[in-house]
Amino acid sequence: MTFLHLKDIEFSFPGKKLFEELDLSVWKGQITVIMGPSGCGKSSLLSMIGGRLVPSAGSIEFDGELVKPADKKKLYCQRRKMGMLFQSSALLTDLSVFENVAFPVREHTDLPEDIIRLIVLIKLEMVGLRGAANLMPSELSGGMARRVALARAIALDPDLVMYDEPFTGLDPISMGVIVKLIRELNDALNLTSIVVTHDIVEGCSIADYIYIVGNRNLIGHGTVEQLTDSNDPLVKQFMAGLPDGPVAYHYPASPFENELSRS
Repeated sequence: MTFLHLKDIEFSFPGKKLFEELDLSVWKGQITVIMGPSGCGKSSLLSMIGGRLVPSAGSIEFDGELVKPADKKKLYCQRRKMGMLFQSSALLTDLSVFENVAFPVREHTDLPEDIIRLIVLIKLEMVGLRGAANLMPSELSGGMARRVALARAIALDPDLVMYDEPFTGLDPISMGVIVKLIRELNDALNLTSIVVTHDIVEGCSIADYIYIVGNRNLIGHGTVEQLTDSNDPLVKQFMAGLPDGPVAYHYPASPFENELSRS
């Protein structure tokens, strides 16, 4: 069942066109991994799904309804069904771990404090950090901060969780913990997950389906097996991390001899 559908998406930043007639679907209950070179617009896709960025053309349908940032009331209702794990974790530095996870619950519900306490402790237990509830963000390691951010992302029991580069900057053990949590939480809580990453090994280890973004559209898409066996030169270069291929090593420039002659 298609849970999220981006159709004919076009989007540009000043001086740079990121997407042109991009089509992408996410199926309910699956982990969809979006890969691609740095700067190709992977994180911008998440911002468009959440309504922070608006495509210049095309449509985004989430759970049967169009995402329309101009309709603020409807957008906020849709966002309550979405959780977001930011690349920087984005914890509120003046609030404790407990208060960081409690923040969205307090903002979006009228639940009494005893119920909020139980919700927060349950979410922290899920990520293995109930014992760190009273710590401040400055006292956390990078991996712990990422797990607190994940607990906050699932605090309101969203239908969709989006992960923006969740493996960046983590040591191997912390990375393994995050990979395990993404898979286990997705299955245990019946979530739908989108993981944006350029980490091929970790992304492939949890992906039900993969999209490779580049050249203003999709380079390729399919299961891990389909992409691994692909004969498309772009897909092969990206999946194998090859320095030589369709994506050139040199940025476009005039012949080097011309530069030297001007010296």
